[in-house]
Amino acid sequence: MPITLIANASWIVAYDAKAKGHVYLRDGDVAYDGNRIVHVGGSYKGKADATIDGRGKMVMPGLVNIHSHPSSEAMTKGWNDELGSPKMYGTALYEFMPLFRCDAEGIKSCAQVTYSELLMSGVTTLVDMSVAWDGWLETFKASGLRGVFSPMYRSARWYTDNGHLAKYEWDAKAGEAAMAAAMKLLDQVAADDSGRLSGMVSPSQIDTCTPELIQASYAEAEARKVPFQIHAAQSVVEFHEITRRHGMTPVEWLESLDVLGPFSIIGHGIFLDHHSSVKWPATDDLGCLVETGTNVAHCPIVFQRRGIAMQSFGQYVAAGVNVGIGTDTYPHHMLEELRAVCIGSRMMAEDVYDLRTSDAFNAATLGSAKALGRDDIGRLAKGAKADIVIVDVMHPMMRPLRDPIRSLIYAAGERAVTTVIVDGVTVVDNGKVLTMDYAAAAAELEEAQRRAEPKVKGLDWAGRDHLEISPLTFPSGR
Repeated sequence: MPITLIANASWIVAYDAKAKGHVYLRDGDVAYDGNRIVHVGGSYKGKADATIDGRGKMVMPGLVNIHSHPSSEAMTKGWNDELGSPKMYGTALYEFMPLFRCDAEGIKSCAQVTYSELLMSGVTTLVDMSVAWDGWLETFKASGLRGVFSPMYRSARWYTDNGHLAKYEWDAKAGEAAMAAAMKLLDQVAADDSGRLSGMVSPSQIDTCTPELIQASYAEAEARKVPFQIHAAQSVVEFHEITRRHGMTPVEWLESLDVLGPFSIIGHGIFLDHHSSVKWPATDDLGCLVETGTNVAHCPIVFQRRGIAMQSFGQYVAAGVNVGIGTDTYPHHMLEELRAVCIGSRMMAEDVYDLRTSDAFNAATLGSAKALGRDDIGRLAKGAKADIVIVDVMHPMMRPLRDPIRSLIYAAGERAVTTVIVDGVTVVDNGKVLTMDYAAAAAELEEAQRRAEPKVKGLDWAGRDHLEISPLTFPSGR
């Protein structure tokens, strides 16, 4: 295989096996042979078929995103930024989320916009949690990302017909059929020969799935030796619904179903028994997550928009919970999520030392990789996958340069990301995506958004149009 050398990198975020963590190295080389890293740090003495100039650059591992919805969320830009149900504890899940969705024609462009933004922000591995759509597999493969396909399904749909009460329309048989279809898709993914694709079993939400569907899903994940992820503890409404049904917190109930463990991921996991919004007797949900080895996918921005936050990320890490990072909403920029992790956690804890920047970066690399059962991604180490991000540390927003990861997360963001390599293939160069037409996809997605707007009135329980529900920032002038 051809060997590519990144020569004389000013900074390298390398994995130290003895320390079991990342370390900074200065003025060294990184080399990869095909899709595997063969050298990190110091001078590479072997022959190279291609050389990338690393001077003035930081080389770091690709980020691992363990929770995202590419086929839907990008289209809600400008609609969902300031929406939440006042009588449902601020969540937008039940009243507003079902009103503004992509039609079949717009889904591909929605996904391409998401994939492009994620690549430009340094994501190399993505858990794609979508309801299966035509062309999904082909579109994802063309993006160049390393993908974990996570087709979602459920036993019920949620809705509200009054703006203050969540209701559920159940069809257990339909949920079972949808699960069977999802497993067929995972069979296709497993048969793919690209080496970049794998699967995940994902019953959608704890409150929309029967216990039988959840347990059958977990059994499938175990049999297939793939991770299992379910949305849980994501809203106060859901917390109260589960305690009403079962007299247990969402975490307690999942534990009673015997579906928690090292390959289980709780999507969000915000409203545990200790959260100040739930007013529930202490049952040590955090301790349960630690004891079972269950992982949490943390996506701060989508909640912070509505005045909701984990209490706190630093507390979860200190307790020993393995936390990974995802982008549950637009903008699909992982580096902005990491900034939100750090700032939000300190605000909730009212303590600047609640977490360190290293905790957030570790979560987006090593923590996410661990949740997926992988030790060959999220790190720059000999033998790991060649999933690599190159950052321009001479970019004005990176300077003055004292600590490049801090400058990247708190200041420059994706603007300083120049090159992204996935499985040894360059997919972003000079900050531009090479595998998709980002601008064209964004234009097509805007057309899909226009098509969605007039449909809102017929879907809303109160018959409101889209401008009544989500007015523009300023009224239109003459």
